[in-house]
Amino acid sequence: MVEETVQKETLYRGKVIDLELHDVTLPDGNDAKREIVRHPGAVGIITIDNDGRIILVKQYRKALGKVIYEIPAGKKEPGEDSLTTAKRELEEETGYQAEQWKEVTSFYTSPGFADEIIELYEARDIQESHQLSLDEDEFIEVIAVTLEEAKALLHQQLIHDAKTAYALLYLDIQAQQS
Repeated sequence: MVEETVQKETLYRGKVIDLELHDVTLPDGNDAKREIVRHPGAVGIITIDNDGRIILVKQYRKALGKVIYEIPAGKKEPGEDSLTTAKRELEEETGYQAEQWKEVTSFYTSPGFADEIIELYEARDIQESHQLSLDEDEFIEVIAVTLEEAKALLHQQLIHDAKTAYALLYLDIQAQQS
């Protein structure tokens, strides 16, 4: 079941991803090519405010050509542990800090061609820390919604990404178990 890389070439090195082309030998001995996106990993933060609402960020996503609502998230910096990334991204994107942190799970976003892994955290007991500290090319609106309102956004395809859908599934299961 293993594919052995015979040769690889880095086609592109970017700020967020690298793109590699691999020549591989398949388990049956035949040759194939694989295009692989390398990503440093990311975190997503399921943030629950003190009224039980979910904190989402609304932003335009160029790759999709539309505005969507997402849980706060961001890319890990070199040498940064995941919880540090989660705390930094929550504060930068929402202006909130959290007292309670819980590691939820991790998942690969598109294992057919990318190695990006997203680690999900739950953040509670939040308080405002400061104004947003967005990147110069980042434009975000922060909103708080109930689980039912978030599900409606999902049905309208305004929530349209895997990490946020996964987060809502997690919260829905938690609510059913309570």
